[in-house]
Amino acid sequence: MKIIRIVLALAGLAALGFGASLFVDYAAPAWPDSVKTVLWIGGGPIVNDAIFAPVAGVLGLLLSRVLPTPWRAPVQVGAVLTAVLGFIAFPLLWRTYGVFTKPGLHDGNTWLGLGLSLAVVWAVVIGAGVTRMVLAHRKPRGPVRETVRA
Repeated sequence: MKIIRIVLALAGLAALGFGASLFVDYAAPAWPDSVKTVLWIGGGPIVNDAIFAPVAGVLGLLLSRVLPTPWRAPVQVGAVLTAVLGFIAFPLLWRTYGVFTKPGLHDGNTWLGLGLSLAVVWAVVIGAGVTRMVLAHRKPRGPVRETVRA
């Protein structure tokens, strides 16, 4: 198992080095514009770590404290999927044509797609929550057995 981890780590470092060499080839000729590229590459993780992760953590903690047990997991999954879909759709919602120049990626109605995706996610969340509530109330509750240790 240790050998596999070492091989995977070396492959990851090789891919990182190759990516860095490609970025240097791209950024060196266009130095003033490469600052924008560095901000664009680094901005996603910074925004995620500064905004999305703390909000998701606090929201998950609040949901786990407030919601009844059968509803906790479906609502938390729905909240995570909502955040992920919003994060993915953000570039296309922010600018009319987003960051894509390929045909077919920018000509769709992003608001409609995001709305339909979120409607499906939350319909499944509600269905799962109701199912879990029904199953929780159907379980026969037998006598509790206590074990006595000698």
